Amino acid sequence: MNKALESIQPSLTLAITDRAKKLKAEGHSVCNFSAGEPDFDTPTAAKMVCAEALRDGKTKYTPSAGMPELRAAIAAKFQSENGIAADPADIIVSCGAKHSLANAFFALCNAGDEVLVPSPYWLSYPEMIRIAGGVPRFVEGSAENGLKPTAADIDRAVTDRTVALVLNTPCNPTGAVYSEDELRAIGDVCVRRGIWIIADEIYERLVYDGVRHVSIASLSPEYAARTVTVNGFSKAFSMTGWRMGYATGPRDFIRSMAKVQSHTAGPPATFAQFGGIAALHDCEKESERMVAAFANRRQRILDLLLDIPGIQCVRPQGAFYVFPDISGFGLSSRDFAARLLDEKHVALVPGAAFGSDSHVRLSYACGMEEIEEGLARIREFCSDLG
Repeated sequence: MNKALESIQPSLTLAITDRAKKLKAEGHSVCNFSAGEPDFDTPTAAKMVCAEALRDGKTKYTPSAGMPELRAAIAAKFQSENGIAADPADIIVSCGAKHSLANAFFALCNAGDEVLVPSPYWLSYPEMIRIAGGVPRFVEGSAENGLKPTAADIDRAVTDRTVALVLNTPCNPTGAVYSEDELRAIGDVCVRRGIWIIADEIYERLVYDGVRHVSIASLSPEYAARTVTVNGFSKAFSMTGWRMGYATGPRDFIRSMAKVQSHTAGPPATFAQFGGIAALHDCEKESERMVAAFANRRQRILDLLLDIPGIQCVRPQGAFYVFPDISGFGLSSRDFAARLLDEKHVALVPGAAFGSDSHVRLSYACGMEEIEEGLARIREFCSDLG
């Protein structure tokens, strides 16, 4: 067995989700705030084009980096929406954004190389870095700065082994969004220090309160020369099960990622790629309606959370998560989550999985009725702890 895998932890998010499903199968009414996927259906146009591709027998291999037509559509999307100049040759389509990130870390890391990971962080970053032979080095964010580390924090964390920074905006689990000024300060540090930026922008469309998502690679040629931008179809188009992500960056880096992919998974299913083209071309209105619904849910879940004595929460500006501080109840995040699930049948994810044991993560990618009922149960639970 590969000894490097002995330190790798399974996804706690999936474990909680599986436990919630088991309780539901046993007949319990479960309010599930653990899942990181939209509850909306995939837009009809994408499904129809995919079905047509199947009927037409478009089921054979595509190039390992993805269909040329899809890569061209993604390049046009990067140019028009993100301000990132990208040629189709600079695009790789992978089996989900997670796959794109894994490809990037395998292309990047030599044994012992350090990758800076702002904390709180998406739980898979450190494990992917470790599997690739690297070492995650965490950079703490503060509540005063919206749970984001500053450029100065990042600068202080760089060592002679540092090769890259992971930059997730909007952020899972906190919902934090980096401003243009913050991104410029961080980009300047990375250029001066000679390190790469792995920019995970999977939640880019899910921003609220008039906040604008900014891609760091769009801000200067110097940043772009050091940035790999990762995105996908799962969050913006509710296509989680389709397994389609993509990335762009300097051509040599993308070619290295393509080498990894060519010997592992290859590209997504051919017929799914046709659906991806349709999503980019024909599904904008459905995506906008979904974002509007998330905005309403975010406001409601925040109102209900902040009305519970003992809970504090930084206002998220993006994604579909809230990350409240539950440290005032004297429980670890794991104990809080386990007891809440067992006693009130409410599923959420312990913050320990994301690098902060004083928080828990709730996804509001669920219906308003579930939000109302689930938060009433959380209020009862916290009152019992009181």
